[in-house]
Amino acid sequence: MRRLRKREFSRRLSRESALTTDDLILPVFVLDGENRREAIPSMPGVERLSIDELLRETEELVALGIPAIDLFPFTPPEKKSADGAEAWNPDGVIQRAIRALREHFPELGIITDVALDPYTTHGQDGIPDESTATCRTIAPSRR
Repeated sequence: MRRLRKREFSRRLSRESALTTDDLILPVFVLDGENRREAIPSMPGVERLSIDELLRETEELVALGIPAIDLFPFTPPEKKSADGAEAWNPDGVIQRAIRALREHFPELGIITDVALDPYTTHGQDGIPDESTATCRTIAPSRR
């Protein structure tokens, strides 16, 4: 079995997979404001970024060849509601971040989460159904 590991060319030919920057997606946590970077205590070394800081960071990511980012919002308590209405606010932080990223980095892949937990007061991904005390998994209709 060592014959497959003896030479570089045979190791390259027989390996199962190769990890490159093409396989990377960077999760990014976004908050409102300008020139803001806020540490996330439960994730040492990770920060929430305002949109202007996100654009600065993304410039470096694109230069490194990272093809996509995954955006997660930080919603302040005063914008949270039982139905997660901030999730479909056209001027919400994620919506504005997507527009800014598209304008500056049109080739960058942008991934977002459809779960409502960052937007709801109860922290559930869905909207509680009052008759059964469970959560529906579909998003509410727009008002």
